[in-house]
Amino acid sequence: MHLSGSITALATPFTAAGDLDFDAWTRLIDRQIAGGTRGVVVAGSTGEAAALSDPEFSALLLAAVDQVAGRMVVLAGTGHSNTARTIAQTRLARDGGADAALVVTPPYVRPTQEGLVAHYRAVAEHGGLPVVLYNVPGRTGCDLLPSTVAQLCRHPGIVGLKEARGDQERWDALHPLAGDDFALLSGDDPTFVKAILGGARGVISVASNVVPGSFSRLCTLAAAGEASAAQALEARLEDLYDFLGIEPNPIPVKALLTRLGIGHGLRLPLLPLSPGHNARADAMAALCQRIEHLQP
Repeated sequence: MHLSGSITALATPFTAAGDLDFDAWTRLIDRQIAGGTRGVVVAGSTGEAAALSDPEFSALLLAAVDQVAGRMVVLAGTGHSNTARTIAQTRLARDGGADAALVVTPPYVRPTQEGLVAHYRAVAEHGGLPVVLYNVPGRTGCDLLPSTVAQLCRHPGIVGLKEARGDQERWDALHPLAGDDFALLSGDDPTFVKAILGGARGVISVASNVVPGSFSRLCTLAAAGEASAAQALEARLEDLYDFLGIEPNPIPVKALLTRLGIGHGLRLPLLPLSPGHNARADAMAALCQRIEHLQP
């Protein structure tokens, strides 16, 4: 398994009645394949994992694995606030055919760094899948420090890190930890090009749900060290990045997907995009189509 390039944290499409929309799911994954995406995450936070039942989680994963058919890596979001629950979800993902588990730091409970080491080692040893660490302190209230990553990256069952902090000091501390068996992946769309230019291997993205070709191209340019070309394309996406932060993720990206004909709405407590942002969402959907159309 090689984790690199553009990896999309897939949104989960629902029907107007609120059920899983497998037709839209198929079309969303087809767009990723056509756009050159190197991997997908099923049931991450962008996929509203907390709103999915275990049977829904398994059904989405099985459908994705079957459709992808080995053409890209399939990761499953399996992180919970409790270690035993995380291990159980990781085993469920293993049984569904996932290639790896994306395991967020335990939300809300705020473990110590020693607790994080024990947690991730237990998941790696008992979950049955390679583990990608996921640090997003703005959502979980828990920050996985580089010194802790340095301990965990030596474990043979831990194969990467999705780091959602975009500050340079954090990346300066993480870049030396990268290796053939441990992939650094940005989890912050607005700063991922800089992270790859500095040595990260790829990105796990929200925006690539709607501009998969652009993200594939950006990763290729940045990995080749073509900074000027990458930064020029990146500049064209700045308005999209700003829009995707206008309300909590995945509300804005699902508004765009709906305008692209993929899915309807979210599950409570998340509500659809506020009506006051609809005109901007229309403009952003048109922008996505224009940018994608210009990709080679």
